[in-house]
Amino acid sequence: MSDDHPPSSNGSGAPHWLRRVLHALAGEPRDRDELLELLREAQKRDLFDKDAQRMLEGVLDVAEEQVRDIMVPRAHMVVVERDAEPNALIEKIVESGHSRFPVVGENRDEVVGILLAKDLLRFFAENGEARFDIRECLRPAVFIPESKRLNVLLKEFRASRNHMAIVVDEYGGVSGLITIEDVIEQIVGDIDDEHDIIEDVYIQRDGDTRFKVRALTRIDEFNNYFECELSDEEYDTIGGLIMNELGRMPRRGEKLNFAGFEFKVLRADRRRIDVVQVVPSREIADEIRQRA
Repeated sequence: MSDDHPPSSNGSGAPHWLRRVLHALAGEPRDRDELLELLREAQKRDLFDKDAQRMLEGVLDVAEEQVRDIMVPRAHMVVVERDAEPNALIEKIVESGHSRFPVVGENRDEVVGILLAKDLLRFFAENGEARFDIRECLRPAVFIPESKRLNVLLKEFRASRNHMAIVVDEYGGVSGLITIEDVIEQIVGDIDDEHDIIEDVYIQRDGDTRFKVRALTRIDEFNNYFECELSDEEYDTIGGLIMNELGRMPRRGEKLNFAGFEFKVLRADRRRIDVVQVVPSREIADEIRQRA
């Protein structure tokens, strides 16, 4: 078989591209660290580009990471209540922008199913609000342990066509949730979603009193936009402010109330914050409306 053919093991057990890399670097890795070093060296030799390198490293990370490492924690889950009125359900769906929601009973440990926004809308279109019964829209919830490895979970997601799983701790209590997008983003990086903002725009209005702000927005730029006086002595960016005030890297969905603003982390991974939602106090919001 020639080198022009699609990748195959060719009896060696390694994909064709990997055998080329190893051959070019004249050696086989003895452990994960050496493999990473070989991949980085291969990228420097232009055997593949930086995006491919990041994805290859992401694949290796997914094989070692567990669900607890990237799940949305229980306190930050966006849930709907089983006994909520139809208008309240629709309001929650529109406000959050998500497409799937755990449905809970008495508390967050009682997850009775998963509600898809499209199922709810289809029910209203076909039956009307008068006959609404959320039980007719529910899909079964999948429960998984915190210790499940991400590569195993991804395989299960693909096989079952489920896109969300409820994470439980060793005592059976709900500790969070995870979606197939969360896992895939560990490999390919952030996937465009409802939290994206226009490229090269650092502060974007997202409603009458809500704004989407890049975490890399400089404090002086933020102050100029909102006509406020946040200090930049200890940090340069909004992301730095949030991490400094919390004393740690926040998780997605986490909130911080500071200096008349509510900051909510919309997108983040274990290394950095990407996008935050900013809701000014009523006084600041009134001033912004007057300027507009």
